[in-house]
Amino acid sequence: MKPNVSYPAQELKSLETKLDVLIDEYQHIKVENVSLKTKQDALVREKAKLLEKTTLARTQVEAMISRLKAMEQNS
Repeated sequence: MKPNVSYPAQELKSLETKLDVLIDEYQHIKVENVSLKTKQDALVREKAKLLEKTTLARTQVEAMISRLKAMEQNS
């Protein structure tokens, strides 16, 4: 009985194809991860700016309220 030499070759080809698919998926995920990290960094910076603006606005509103109360007490 002659051993089937093509079976290991087919199995190897199948594994090679699966490995190629995994490598492609890995590369795609790697690129997507870099993109998401860039977007996250931008959002963190934007959040910090918005918090700073909110704090500034709150301070200005509180100062206006204090001035209005002082004007009210002087009249």
